[in-house]
Amino acid sequence: MTIIYMLLAISVFVALIFFTLFIFSVKKGQYDDTYTPSVRMLFEDELVKDDTSKKTDTSKETITNPKK
Repeated sequence: MTIIYMLLAISVFVALIFFTLFIFSVKKGQYDDTYTPSVRMLFEDELVKDDTSKKTDTSKETITNPKK
């Protein structure tokens, strides 16, 4: 019978540790973003890299017909 009391005390102790860690993670903001993980699988994993040699410098272009 003593083993049941000891196992009960150990299980309550472990449950309190897990509950404390859960409260700590909620306060740190671990569960704030609930939307992004559900749609993350829909996004592409690879980033598309732009070819920098094809880009032109648009800052030097002049406007020939400005709107008045």
